[in-house]
Amino acid sequence: MQKANIDGKVWKFGKDIDTDLIIAARYLNTSVPEELAKHVMEDADPEFVTKMCVGDVIVAGENFGCGSSREHAPIALKAAGVAAVIAPTFARIFYRNAFNMGLPIFELQESAEIAEGDEISVDMNNGTIINKTTSKTYSFTPIPEFMQELIDAGGLMNFAQNEIKAEESK
Repeated sequence: MQKANIDGKVWKFGKDIDTDLIIAARYLNTSVPEELAKHVMEDADPEFVTKMCVGDVIVAGENFGCGSSREHAPIALKAAGVAAVIAPTFARIFYRNAFNMGLPIFELQESAEIAEGDEISVDMNNGTIINKTTSKTYSFTPIPEFMQELIDAGGLMNFAQNEIKAEESK
């Protein structure tokens, strides 16, 4: 298991960010991650992809990823370079899709205390988020080991391929 820290700048979004705000339905004529990445969060913030940098983190309100159960949403976020999403709660299907696509997400009740532009560090081993801007530390329940293995592999498909290769090499 390769748990690591995630260090990045925060981009804030409100509550009930649905999958259509993450990647609008008009772009679902492709599954190519690089194409989806060009339009991630476009309807919530039209300039998001030009402002954010690879490794940045989205911090949002409750119920992130609600709406339709499209896998395109976590694919688009990950392909754009979003390192993680932090919110008090996630829609269950988005939660599962995020891990299946290899996008780390963390449930943090105090996410509203973190401001846009803050620099944070997420310690996946210890279940802590340090806001480097305010020097405040938050605790969350660490990702279960199996789900961390999915993240480390880059998603469920890669994890399964790695498992098959390991079996074949025995």
